[in-house]
Parts: sequence; structure tokens; C-alpha cells
Amino acid sequence: MDMCLSSEQQPGHLMGEGLGSPNGWFEAEKTPQKNITHGPTEDFNNIEPSLQSLQTFVPADYASYTQEYYQFAGKKIVVQESIESYGAVVWPGAMALCQYLEEHTEELKLQDAKTLEIGAGPGLVSIVASILGAQVTATDLPDVLGNLQYNLLKNTLKCTAHLPEVRELVWGEGLELNFPKSTFYYDYVLASDVVYHHYCLDKLLGTMVHLCHPGTVLLWANKFRFSTDYEFLDKFKQVFDTTLLAEFPESSVKIFKGALKWD
Repeated sequence: MDMCLSSEQQPGHLMGEGLGSPNGWFEAEKTPQKNITHGPTEDFNNIEPSLQSLQTFVPADYASYTQEYYQFAGKKIVVQESIESYGAVVWPGAMALCQYLEEHTEELKLQDAKTLEIGAGPGLVSIVASILGAQVTATDLPDVLGNLQYNLLKNTLKCTAHLPEVRELVWGEGLELNFPKSTFYYDYVLASDVVYHHYCLDKLLGTMVHLCHPGTVLLWANKFRFSTDYEFLDKFKQVFDTTLLAEFPESSVKIFKGALKWD
């Protein structure tokens, strides 16, 4: 999950309030917390040298992390999460998108597909896409990248065809400089729960447009909570040919496929 604000400005830093907020931005739909560690991560200081040598970013120094367990694509996935940041928690849209990728792998032809995830957060979607054979670039804000890369390496090193790449991406900033359209082409752009109660929706949409070429498929999963979510969907439909792929009424999550409209 991404935002265009600095880490100090993000409402995602909950300051001990737990997953809920006064406005009810998110509902916790997770398994009980397990294996609480303190500091950036106890595991990080004891991981195998081959993993640590590849870890470019150090996980943020949150007071505590939990190890959460997921099962996708025939693999047990361990994700380090922290409730101190919305960008360090797996949200319902990510779970739904992982399920969709798993169930439609052959149809999507993910093997070797060049794939970028917007607002990757703790990295579950990128991990699953990598396990399914995609060449993944996972992006998010700077303070999220350490934990994101740690989770990616822990779950994909030596067990996927392509080791995922981690890159900084601030919505609407430096897009042509950092992701020039003449150089970067993606078969898939993935996004989950990137639309919620924040003020960067126009920048998010502009970023989606920039990353897509003719032939790029954008898969966007989101838990719909507020009227602003549907307002974004209306704008999304103006620039993308949009198909509703799946709907999960129990969690209010919808998955859309978008193909950029071209004149």
C-alpha cells in the first residue's frame, strides 16, 4: 500500500491505536498475531549471509513486528508485518488478488511476465506473483522498502525463477525520470487496496496511466469503503477499459481489469 505523503505525514502511522482509526478506514481481517519480535527485526540480524548481502534497505525501526503465515501457490509464505504502518500490513485486497492470481495462473500466462506492483506494502502479492513465475518489480515509499525487500528475499530467494526487484515509487513524482515509457514495459501492473481515504488519488491514477502501454493489463483489487472509492472507480473507467473480474461480498473487495484507452 502506497501513499504520496512522507512517512511523517502518513495517517498509516497509527501511534499505538491498532488497526482501526477514528474514521474506520480499515477493518482488521487477519489471523491472530504470532511470534512478536522487537526492533527492526530480530530475524534480520540472524538471516543467512546470502540473503543479508542482497538486502539493500533495512526494515524500519518499528517497536514490534509479527510473523504472519499465508498459503498460496502451494507455498507457505511468511510475511513480517507491523501495525505501526498501513504500508507494513497485508489488507483484504491483497489476499483477494493473490487468490485470483493463483486460480488464473495459466489464463494470465504469468510465467516470465514482466510485472510491477504499485504500493506493494509488505509484499504478499509480489511474492505470490514471483512464485507463479513472473518477473516482478515491487514498488512503494522509501520507509516501506526495507521490510518489503526483507519479505521478498525471505520467500523467493533460491525458489523462484526470477528474484523480485524493489524500487522506490512515489505516486506522481519522477515517473518519466525513474520509469521512462521508452524503456520500461510491463505485461501486468498490480495494485491492491491503494484507494482509500487519502488525498493522492489523482496522482495514483496518473501513475497507473504512465506505467501502462498498449497490451499492459492492470489488475486492481480494492476493498470498497467510502464514496471516494467509487468516485475513483468512475475516473478509472474514463481512462481504462474496465472489466469486473471478481467480487467478494463478505469482504467488500472487487477485482478489476483495466486496459488503457488509446485514441
